[in-house]
Amino acid sequence: MISSILMIVRRSLRLHRLSSTITVISIALSAGLAMAVFSISAQSSRAFGGGKGGWDAVMGAPGSDTQLVLNTIYHLQTSPGNIPWSMYQELLHGEELSKFVKLAVPYAVGDNHKGYRIVGTTPELFTEFEYTTGKKYELVPNQVFDPLKGEAIIGATVARELGMQRGDKFKPMHGVIESSAAEIHDILYVVISVMKPTNTPADKVIWIPIEGIFRMPGHEFGAKGAKKEAGLGVEVPDEFKEVSAVMIKTTSPFAGFGLQSLVNREYPGVKVAWPVASTMAKLIKDLGWVNKVLEAVAYMVVVVAGCSLLASLYNTMNERRREFAILRALGARKQTVFAVIVAEATTIAFLGALLGFGVYFGILAIAAEAVQSMTGVVLDLWLVHPSLYWTPLGMLVVGALAGLLPAFKAYSTDVAGNLTR
Repeated sequence: MISSILMIVRRSLRLHRLSSTITVISIALSAGLAMAVFSISAQSSRAFGGGKGGWDAVMGAPGSDTQLVLNTIYHLQTSPGNIPWSMYQELLHGEELSKFVKLAVPYAVGDNHKGYRIVGTTPELFTEFEYTTGKKYELVPNQVFDPLKGEAIIGATVARELGMQRGDKFKPMHGVIESSAAEIHDILYVVISVMKPTNTPADKVIWIPIEGIFRMPGHEFGAKGAKKEAGLGVEVPDEFKEVSAVMIKTTSPFAGFGLQSLVNREYPGVKVAWPVASTMAKLIKDLGWVNKVLEAVAYMVVVVAGCSLLASLYNTMNERRREFAILRALGARKQTVFAVIVAEATTIAFLGALLGFGVYFGILAIAAEAVQSMTGVVLDLWLVHPSLYWTPLGMLVVGALAGLLPAFKAYSTDVAGNLTR
C-alpha cells in the first residue's frame, strides 16, 4: 500500500511540476531564512557576549561602558576621550592600583589607512597577551615592532582585503575612517609582520608603536595655548602623553571589582568598564527585541509557506476529482486517497526543507562576510545549531497540516458524479 501511495505521489508531482516546484522553492526560502535567523542570532550573542580569555576590563575616559568596550575591543564607534599617560603608569607601578593588575596594555587611536584603524600600542600585546586561554597572537615572521621605529603589524583581514604583505609601506591618514578631506601624515610606516588569523576584531587592525602615535607628524602635544607639533625625532614628555584606553587583565575576578570601585570613586576623569563580557551581554540583552522581531518574522514566513502549500494543493483538487474517482473505482479506499494528498504535501515540504539548507548556507555566508568586514568576528558556517534539526522537522509538520484540508476534499469526492462527466 505504501509503495502504491508513493508511486501516485511521484506521478502527481511530475504532472504538476510547475506548481510543485514553485511551492518547494517557497518552502526552501522559508526554512533557510528561519535556520539562518536563529543560527546567526546565537552565534552573534556568543561572539559578542565574551568568553574565556581576552581582556577583563578597560580603563578610559568617563562615558558609556558600551562605547568604551565597542571602541577598544571591537574597534567600532569613536573614542569617548583620552586619559593621561600617568594613569597607565599607575596601573603598572602605583601602590594602589598595580596590585589588581596582571597585565596592562595602552591603546591610542585616531588614524586609519584605507578605512582600517591604526592602533598604537606596546609590544606586550604580542608577547604577553592571550586573546583566548592559552593562545597569543602569532606573527609571520615572528617579529614585533621596535617602539621607536616606523614599523607596523597588520591583521589578517587587513592583509587579505588590501593585499598588503611584509615590506609594504603606507602613510597613515588622520581620523578613524577614510575621508578624502582628511590629512595624510607625512611619514612612511613599513609592515614588518602579518598576524595569523584569529577570527577576532584584532584581524582588522593595523598595529603600530604607541610612541608612533605620540610623535606622528601633524599631531600636537603640550598644554593648552602652548601646543607643539610632534614628529618622529621629537621627544614627547610623559606629562603630555595621553592614551585612548588601557586594556587590563586582572589578577582575579575580585580584583576587577576592586579596581573598578577604586578608580571610579577616587580618580576623576577616568573610569573602568568591568567586566567586559557583562558589558557586551547587557548590550545584547538591550537589543534582544531585534532578535525577537526577526524570529517572529521567521515564524510568519514559515506559516506563509504552509499557506502557499495548502493553496497550491487545494487549487488542484477540482482538476483531480476525476483522478480520485478513478482511484476509488479501481478499489482504493477513502483513507488511501486521504493519505495520498497528505503524503504529497509532506513530500513537497521535505524537498523544500532539503533545499532550505542551501538557502541557509547562502544567507549565512553573506552574513558572515558582512559581520567579519564590520567587526572582524567570524561566524562559523559549519556550526550545528539546534534550528538545523527542528526547522526541517517543523516544515514536515507544517506540510502535513497543510495537506489536511485538500485531503478532506479529496476524501469526499463523489465517485459516480465525477466518472460520468
